[in-house]
Amino acid sequence: MARVGIIGSAGRMGRALAEAIAAAGHDVSGGIDQGGDPMALAQASDVLVDFSAPAALEFNLDAAIHAGIPIVVGTTGLAERHHWLVDAAAVSVPVLQTGNTSLGVTLLAHLVREAASRLGEDWDIEIVETHHRMKVDAPSGTALLLGEAAAAGRGVGLADEAVRGRDGVTGARKQGTIGFAALRGGTVAGDHTVHFLADNERIALSHLAENRAIFARGAVRAAEWLLGKEPGRYSMPEVLGL
Repeated sequence: MARVGIIGSAGRMGRALAEAIAAAGHDVSGGIDQGGDPMALAQASDVLVDFSAPAALEFNLDAAIHAGIPIVVGTTGLAERHHWLVDAAAVSVPVLQTGNTSLGVTLLAHLVREAASRLGEDWDIEIVETHHRMKVDAPSGTALLLGEAAAAGRGVGLADEAVRGRDGVTGARKQGTIGFAALRGGTVAGDHTVHFLADNERIALSHLAENRAIFARGAVRAAEWLLGKEPGRYSMPEVLGL
């Protein structure tokens, strides 16, 4: 039994996490939101799970470092600076950072990487994601995770090949690019499809999230796996042994 601290406890993911932690037989050591004290929460916990906001990440990582405990970072909308902070924290404690804690999405990313590595550049790659009307970032962290998987399969950098939205007279599609399209509306928890399109044939790899509970269960699985690990930066595929 582990004591799991929730950062972002009042949000929808925080509430789902509390249920998943209890279902897995662990204890919720506490929860904080904006203005809360991550240091105190870390001192009372064996592992932290962070689904808050990018602006709070530095403080949350510092809390994990000072307490000497692992942290799972599921916060999306991270910029390059935030990834530097994760790398720095991973020198001292185990950190698992991911754009999506779903085990299904983790497997999907593995399949996308495999497909991209085996199909040539004459196969175009387009990623389409749909989320609820309240989501504030686009493309979603999951869409970017899938884009990174596709780029890794091709041996290129996503930043060099990504096309985020098209408007007006854009000209013909440039070969080798990876396109993103974001849809927002309703209460969709998260749908993602990676399209591989070639002359006269198409492949679509999809994951449809029906409830946030799947992300909470995956985050708890990641937290369990992270306990006892050496300091370092870890990922969801490692949790599944991929």
